[in-house]
Amino acid sequence: MAMAGLYRRILPSPPAIDFASSEGKKLFTEAIHNGTMEGFFKLISYFQTQSEPAYCGLASLSMVLNALAIDPGRKWKGPWRWFDENMLDCCEPLEKVKDKGISFGKVVCLAHCAGANVEAFRTNQSTIDDFRKYVMACSNSDDCHVISSYHRGAFNQTGTGHFSPIGGYHAERDMALILDVARFKYPPHWVPLHLLWEAMDTIDESTGLHRGFMLVSRHQRAPSLLYTLSCKHESWITTAKYLVDDVPVLLSSDTMKDANNVLSTVFTSLPSDFTEFIKWVAEIRRKEDGGLSLSQEEKGRLAIKEEVLKQVQETGLYKLITNILYSDKLVCQIKQTSGHRDTFPNIAASVCCQGAGFLTGKSSSSDRFCFRETCVRCYRATNGDKPVTVVSGTVVNGNNGEQGVDMLVPLSQTEPNIGSCDCSGMPPASNDVLTALLLALPPQTWSGIKDRKVLDEISGLVSVETLPPLLQEEVLHLRGQLLMLTRCKDNKVEDDLRAPLI
Repeated sequence: MAMAGLYRRILPSPPAIDFASSEGKKLFTEAIHNGTMEGFFKLISYFQTQSEPAYCGLASLSMVLNALAIDPGRKWKGPWRWFDENMLDCCEPLEKVKDKGISFGKVVCLAHCAGANVEAFRTNQSTIDDFRKYVMACSNSDDCHVISSYHRGAFNQTGTGHFSPIGGYHAERDMALILDVARFKYPPHWVPLHLLWEAMDTIDESTGLHRGFMLVSRHQRAPSLLYTLSCKHESWITTAKYLVDDVPVLLSSDTMKDANNVLSTVFTSLPSDFTEFIKWVAEIRRKEDGGLSLSQEEKGRLAIKEEVLKQVQETGLYKLITNILYSDKLVCQIKQTSGHRDTFPNIAASVCCQGAGFLTGKSSSSDRFCFRETCVRCYRATNGDKPVTVVSGTVVNGNNGEQGVDMLVPLSQTEPNIGSCDCSGMPPASNDVLTALLLALPPQTWSGIKDRKVLDEISGLVSVETLPPLLQEEVLHLRGQLLMLTRCKDNKVEDDLRAPLI
């Protein structure tokens, strides 16, 4: 006997009021006149239905990230950069989310990793008056959005824990508009704010902690201009542990006699796959009519990246790292442990393969593409603009299909090759990546150095306060990302949502 399928649910009303009902329209009109629906229009422009029954947290976050016009920095499908649920996997495997859903703390972690500015509160860390204040503030602006984590039972709805953005507020009736991302189940609806608070003030059985709400907004600039941390490769857990836990222990040895000795110790013990952990943010473009056409926005992005790279290479730490690598042949050891993957030709090939995966909508399958050829060209502008370095590559997949991609990189002077290691100074060379990674380490990393003179020397080299503002922001973002990922791995993000990230 065939089982009847499920098609929507009847919205229990009261307590909820259907957004499309006569009363719901009246509430909407009145709220618009009172100025508490400003955030609604951006949200409704990117309103989406969760693609999996347990993806409410991912759908809510991707909807808000797109409404805030936060650039993910990587392709979604074709040439388009766009947040999608399937891209939000840096804090929890998608298969696990699909099976069991996601906790409030992990959604907060995802928002941070995606480059958003996040303030999160569990109900036992806040009050209903504070919640109302935040809802009103975000409803009066389109620069901030509220995501609520609540239990459906408070509204007599079927189901348990759920995430959805709040689309607006009616002050006189003290009601909030929930833009339910499970649109296959319930339509958007108005609910009394005190009842929404009660729905949030419940315990998530999977964590034993209260649910709550988060305020998501965008930073004044893209948090990752030139570097970002990657946790898509399993190596990030090993590398993060080494940097956060093991390095301080290594440096507490009595053998730390000078800065060269300290850095060499760090380098010689690096995990073999550390290059998978820190990624150099590259622009990946599809060939169009065999030429290169850059928008003003893209030119601006490249110019800023060039400036960040220049500032990295002007630091005393970069110069010391370069001397150590090239004089002690330590670079050869790093090249060998990382499989020669950070030479410029290999990185160009790797990124071109990744680009082909992005362009075909298969961002997780770049290993299925095989590099065929590449070339490096420098385009010199005739109108005074800076020249642009372009790596063009052709890759093929298992079906003999070809994909041509262009990778735009900030222009950098090529340094001569050293020895037999085929070392290249073009970004992202080992010295470039290592400089960014060491600057991003928390200050306490170096505190175990016993020799005061050596400690002072290292502290001066890794000090963030002395960096130019642009590079300082880049480094602080990396540091925050490292600490957030580490806390997420250890499940500490659930304990204290507002722990400092730098």
